[in-house]
Amino acid sequence: MPKLSRAPTENLLLAALPGPDRRRLLAGCEPVNLMPGDVLYEPGECLRHVYFPTDSVISLITPMSGHDRLEVGLVGSEGMLGISLVLGVNAGRTLALVQGAGTAWKLDTERFRRELEQCDPLRRCLQRYVHVVMFQLAQMAVCTRFHVVEARLARSLLMTRDRAKSNEFHVTHERLAQNLGVRRAGVTRAASALQMRRLIRYSRGDITILDRRGLQAAACTCYAVDREAYANVMA
Repeated sequence: MPKLSRAPTENLLLAALPGPDRRRLLAGCEPVNLMPGDVLYEPGECLRHVYFPTDSVISLITPMSGHDRLEVGLVGSEGMLGISLVLGVNAGRTLALVQGAGTAWKLDTERFRRELEQCDPLRRCLQRYVHVVMFQLAQMAVCTRFHVVEARLARSLLMTRDRAKSNEFHVTHERLAQNLGVRRAGVTRAASALQMRRLIRYSRGDITILDRRGLQAAACTCYAVDREAYANVMA
């Protein structure tokens, strides 16, 4: 397995641990490269590993009737995949799908459970992170119900940008429509509006954020609220 090109502390949860605890945890981890479309968990599946992304982006999706589905969260270098284990539940309820290619640390669930029991700093850090995720899920429900597609799209692009650590990334109209829970035509109109305002450039799934501040102004307030909640709780 090739070594990660990024430093492990680029995952903020790992970086928050004291040095000895972080090194012991990483000793049991395997560096992995994640590719778009990789399915890490199926809904209801027993979890065999947890993941600490460094520059990859993982989409959490709730399947609905038929082929409909809705993105309810993103996991990147700010977090981890597999938080149900922190609550003592060895099963996820969402589809975990890699949205952006990159790297992550992968850890066996049994080793993770032992570390969680023995390492107070890890347990406290992840308990705070679970609180943040619960808040963000509630905020996502409000956002989906009350905010227009253009503002929600701007928020989604900014969230992806933060986790990918790049102003350039790839995501198709179809996937954006599925993730936002709207028709593809709605995403096309919203993306065209953002492009006409010269906030983004979009071509065949390749997105470039041209004006980050402008895109933040176009996004709904949920983007800033989520960032503030993470900063306040995880500080």
